[in-house]
Amino acid sequence: MNDLDAKVDMEDKICSRTDLASRLASLPRPLVFTNGVFDVLHRGHVVYLAQARALGGSLLVALNTDASARRLAKGPDRPLNNEADRAVVIAALASTSLVTWFDEDTPLQLIAQIKPDILVKGGDYDMSRLAETRLLESYGGRALALPFVDGYSTTALVQRIRREQKVSTGN
Repeated sequence: MNDLDAKVDMEDKICSRTDLASRLASLPRPLVFTNGVFDVLHRGHVVYLAQARALGGSLLVALNTDASARRLAKGPDRPLNNEADRAVVIAALASTSLVTWFDEDTPLQLIAQIKPDILVKGGDYDMSRLAETRLLESYGGRALALPFVDGYSTTALVQRIRREQKVSTGN
């Protein structure tokens, strides 16, 4: 495989919401679904996505659009990477089968549309409190939280970079 082939394979994993149903039909089941901003990819993200993928036949990652990410109140300048760039980075991972976006505050509408077999979230979620969990359970799916990889957080990473930048510039 040359560099051009890798680029084509990666970009082929990125899918609009309108094409999602037909693209999902060709993926192996069970379908695992996860979502997030995935702004600055780090070890915690990569481990989490690999663990999610190992739970099923394929993994769909739904990214918050830039507007949706800004509504999460992660900071006025977040996301640092735009939605198209974040999609390419996530699509480049071997664990990812398909990448799409959602503009709503939660992926509930998208989950209702595609009916994944398994929903995976990060360890900070109480799955019993999520409307997404109730939706999956209503049609026989299951929802679970995977533990965080200790010491990895995009917010903490961005804060550390900003502190180090202030020290180096004397501000």
